[in-house]
Amino acid sequence: MHTAHLHWTRHTASVVNVGKSGNFVIAQAIKVFIVEDSSVLAQNMSDVIAEIPEIDVVGVADSEAVAVAALGRRHVDVVLLDLHLREGSGFGVLRALAAMETMPCIVVLTNHDSEQYARDAAALGARYFLDKARDFERLPRILREIAHMSDDGAFQASRLQ
Repeated sequence: MHTAHLHWTRHTASVVNVGKSGNFVIAQAIKVFIVEDSSVLAQNMSDVIAEIPEIDVVGVADSEAVAVAALGRRHVDVVLLDLHLREGSGFGVLRALAAMETMPCIVVLTNHDSEQYARDAAALGARYFLDKARDFERLPRILREIAHMSDDGAFQASRLQ
């Protein structure tokens, strides 16, 4: 029997940006939680995210139950979500997140590149649906877009739908 794993990482308290007026602005870093059954891929995602100053990985889970429990206890801004997990599925995580008061931005990153899965994920609130093999290199750009949406308030408003 496989034991599901949860790993919390230290999160940077703030990021210093230069505002439009030229003044320094202290902003909270975007908090990302990774739900991925492959520890190698989860580490690769963490390494990619570590290169983006305004974004921090705050936790990693490899099963539905562990992810849902962790995300129910801690606010995050973005969830990177695989659909195939060691136990349970990404769709179960999506259903649980959809029932929460505020839903993080969901980026599905999976090997299940089917139109039906993309439609189902979108219906449950996923904002992005990426194929691991084809779209992994787009991840930093997408995360930067999400961080910039957060800066101008658009991300906050979209989370409350």
